[in-house]
Amino acid sequence: MAKPARWSLKVSRETDIALRTLLATRGGRKGDLSRFVEEAVNREVLRETVRDIQARNVDASTEELERLVDDELGAARASFWSTPRR
Repeated sequence: MAKPARWSLKVSRETDIALRTLLATRGGRKGDLSRFVEEAVNREVLRETVRDIQARNVDASTEELERLVDDELGAARASFWSTPRR
């Protein structure tokens, strides 16, 4: 992980208790709260990105989207397999 940023967050007491209880039931350890927040933020960013892409492509045909995905997958595979292994 890159150098972590420090955040100062405020949440309701109920949220704090609910999250700490959840983490404790999972055998929570030091750093679990930070990991939980980071994973939750990453999930929400991904969801928003997907929503933005879906909204941008709402008028595209299924065939056009499949062609775009196939083209990009082909390019990614070609790049992956052409990279020399060490």
